[in-house]
Amino acid sequence: MKVLIAAGGTGGHIYPGIAIAREILKRDAASEILFVGTSRGLENKIVPENGFRLSLINSAGLKNVGLMGKLKGLFILPKSFLEARRIIKSFKPEVVVGAGGYVSGPVLLMASLMRVPTLVMDSNALPGFTNRRLAPFVTKAALMFEDALPYFGKKGIVTGNPVRKEFFEITAKPRGEKINLLIFGGSQGARMINNAMVEALKDLSHDRLNITHQTGEGDFENIRELYNRAGWGDVAEVKPYISNMVDEFAKSDLIICRAGATSCAEIAAAGKAALLIPLPTAADDHQRKNAEALEKLGAAQMILQKDLSGKSLAEKIITLINAPEKITAMENAAKSLARKDAAEVTVDLIEELSVVRR
Repeated sequence: MKVLIAAGGTGGHIYPGIAIAREILKRDAASEILFVGTSRGLENKIVPENGFRLSLINSAGLKNVGLMGKLKGLFILPKSFLEARRIIKSFKPEVVVGAGGYVSGPVLLMASLMRVPTLVMDSNALPGFTNRRLAPFVTKAALMFEDALPYFGKKGIVTGNPVRKEFFEITAKPRGEKINLLIFGGSQGARMINNAMVEALKDLSHDRLNITHQTGEGDFENIRELYNRAGWGDVAEVKPYISNMVDEFAKSDLIICRAGATSCAEIAAAGKAALLIPLPTAADDHQRKNAEALEKLGAAQMILQKDLSGKSLAEKIITLINAPEKITAMENAAKSLARKDAAEVTVDLIEELSVVRR
């Protein structure tokens, strides 16, 4: 097959595209994959590092960017379409996949206009702004949450979100005398979560809890000092960045983090209990929708940022420490949501579309 994958911006958009590309090549090493992104996103680092070709187009977001940002995006849009058309015409893909990021918009829409079969991937309970606008034009939609199905009608199929296979290989952890707590807010950290956690320390006990806390580079020195002042310096691991998140997931009993699509997918794959604190400024409040979807299934509990404090966080942690059976139930519910075959099922769809194209 020849498959074009539009993916840009964050790792949450790019890594699922990489997983799909690897599955395609696993089935047929003679297949050709070309990624499309912009010059500003992480795709410029991640895609070449993983051995795939990358073409760039000019593209900009139209949502949550202010008036000037929206005008800039609209001004660039015609150029985006022309550049997408040039790449599609040159590469001649059998299927065009949109893995996420605003670059997916012009690429998928142009592919649709050129009558090339298209597949959009969306890992949020509330599909992103671009994908909602693309729904009438795409051929199929690969989704993580059943909540997203109404936006795509019969085109939508729940496939799960392709994540690294190492997360699926994490085995259930026996509950010990202490609960291992893992806290992170993404690679850059999350200041509100960091501050609430150090405030919560005064109500938590060394005897019941081990803590690993990724703060992000910007907050590291301050948060580490606050742990020391609270008497937790010798019993908590405070790090600016965790390079091997799979190992930390494996050691944890309970995770505190944001509710981005990739974090939710990794929590499900690993079968971990979570306290989710959605980022309120995320586009269309989609992180809250993700957290609500996991909470509804019993896989997580949610604290809205407006309700987040040291006291509210400590209360949630203490409640779960005192009821380890609830943690186990959340783990089981999370695992039931995971689709280990997400990449395989998604590539099955791509192959079906490829046959249609031929």
